Amino acid sequence: MRSSATACAACRTPSPLFPFTMAFQPIIDVETQRIDAHEALVRGPGGEGAQSVLDQVDAETIYAFDQACRVKAIELAARLGMTTQLNINFMPNAVYEPRACILRTLQAAARSGFPLDRLTFEFVENEHIVDVAHTQAIITEYRRHGFRIALDDFSTGYSGLLRLAELKPDIIKIDRGLVRDCDQDRVRRAILASLIGLGAELGIKVVAEGVERAAEVATLRDMGLRYMQGFYFARPVFEGLASPTVALHRVM
Repeated sequence: MRSSATACAACRTPSPLFPFTMAFQPIIDVETQRIDAHEALVRGPGGEGAQSVLDQVDAETIYAFDQACRVKAIELAARLGMTTQLNINFMPNAVYEPRACILRTLQAAARSGFPLDRLTFEFVENEHIVDVAHTQAIITEYRRHGFRIALDDFSTGYSGLLRLAELKPDIIKIDRGLVRDCDQDRVRRAILASLIGLGAELGIKVVAEGVERAAEVATLRDMGLRYMQGFYFARPVFEGLASPTVALHRVM
């Protein structure tokens, strides 16, 4: 991690250093048949995939990019009239001092009129936490402002049980790898049932990612899972929001 002075200078660099924007994918509450939240997903200015943007991020731009993503997501969500929770992916290793690094987020929310208690920050799944104590300090500061914390792609990469114990998130998002064909796989169902039960025991909201088939929806509902996200309900909408009726049409 670079020094605070170096990182601070990087954040002040005019950003973004390359053009990008956001798409939004809904997270569905299958119990109420409503959209519960939207996840902001980075896209190129012409709708190019996230990787085309992320490939341009390096050690010199990571701080400015992380800050710019938050601002872009909040301002665009407010402009679109989003009334649900907004989930934003973030890089904890790009936060050198929690109170300083949250200022642009707070300013963007105030400027846009977006309520702080509707912001959820998701740890990106490929981010290796260098300093657990530092990350815990980030979470403490974020919660002080009313933000919620989610572990993305839980069960893959670094998003495992140890990270759950260390960070005590508000939300876990189960990776598509476990959700895929869960209706046909007894082992996947057993693992999913354990995670759903663990969430209930700990008071953690559980979301299934990558839901693509009606049979997966039915199986997850039978297991007591309430929140789902995936192509079955809606693909990410480039600089827009899915219709509020999307859940009504797709929830069985």
